[in-house]
Amino acid sequence: MEIRLDRRAIRQMRLAAEDAIEEGDTETLREDIVDAFTDEQIEEIERRLDNGDFYEFVREMLEEWSEDEADELFELIETHLGDIGIDIKYDTESDAEEPDVWTEEPEEDDDDEEEEEEEEVDNDR
Repeated sequence: MEIRLDRRAIRQMRLAAEDAIEEGDTETLREDIVDAFTDEQIEEIERRLDNGDFYEFVREMLEEWSEDEADELFELIETHLGDIGIDIKYDTESDAEEPDVWTEEPEEDDDDEEEEEEEEVDNDR
């Protein structure tokens, strides 16, 4: 099974994770993780869990999380869901005008563009 999370949910979880890192409180983060999933997704996850409790599942992930990096939390979520046969995908098409919060895009190197322009001028001669 595959579960898709939209950018808004990802952004909210990332911000809550960063707040949890700074403040040491994971309660808001737990709520934001739960809110990122639809009721249907939670029901499917609970069907696959031995104890059938999504909230306990999230609590255990947060206990395992070192609270050092938000990316580590996302990796834990992917791993734990993968362990019960659920692939998590991140919707990168919604809110297209907003920057991607899951991965950082490398900055463009202006020197490369200048070199390409110089090569074009040399080729024209």
